[in-house]
Amino acid sequence: MAGKRMAAALQAVDRNSSYSVSDAVELVKSNAKAKFDETIDISVNLGVDPKYADQMVRGVCNLPSGTGRTVRVAVFARDAKADEAREAGAEIVGAEDLMEKVQGGFMDFDRVIATPDMMAIVGRLGKVLGPRGLMPNPKVGTVTPNVAQAVKDSMGGAVEFRVEKAGIVHAGIGKASFSNDDLEKNVNAFVSALLKAKPSGAKGTFVKKITLSSSMGPGVQLNVNETIASVS
Repeated sequence: MAGKRMAAALQAVDRNSSYSVSDAVELVKSNAKAKFDETIDISVNLGVDPKYADQMVRGVCNLPSGTGRTVRVAVFARDAKADEAREAGAEIVGAEDLMEKVQGGFMDFDRVIATPDMMAIVGRLGKVLGPRGLMPNPKVGTVTPNVAQAVKDSMGGAVEFRVEKAGIVHAGIGKASFSNDDLEKNVNAFVSALLKAKPSGAKGTFVKKITLSSSMGPGVQLNVNETIASVS
């Protein structure tokens, strides 16, 4: 049955055409026929080589319509800052005690936030957090004295992005159950954040290809020039 669904979905998508954001969203949603609420993903091919420091693309985007998923946040903070984090909704908060839990194998969280004074402690977890992409970084707002805002952003719809070796950036930008309008807003916000993160070393065409897809559906190619023009 899954094979038949994919075959039908592939027939509905013209692989040689590119679509407007609104048409692409409509097509991706119509092909999301799995029995669960599929994630809508965006994948962007960039004209960069991330092995060079001045071509690294990294940042964070606050999706206006949220992500549709529950984000579990761990916060390294003490005293008043720890209280601020808890009041903002973080359930996992600590200092040395939290470090020891993580060293012991506790990884029940999706994002790590730390106040600047905690980085000496968090740094000891580099080998654990780094490979999972969880190491706090000031460039994406996860090392900050304003932990309350960082927690709210993370739980409300902030997605981090980082270019992979092949020059591709991808992220989940919502669920198939979202309205077309909400998904369009998230697509535009993500593309806008990506353009703002263009590195100094990027030469030639920065955005080469943009594709939308659902968890179980085929990719739908966006018209790059039209999409960029709409958010510029």
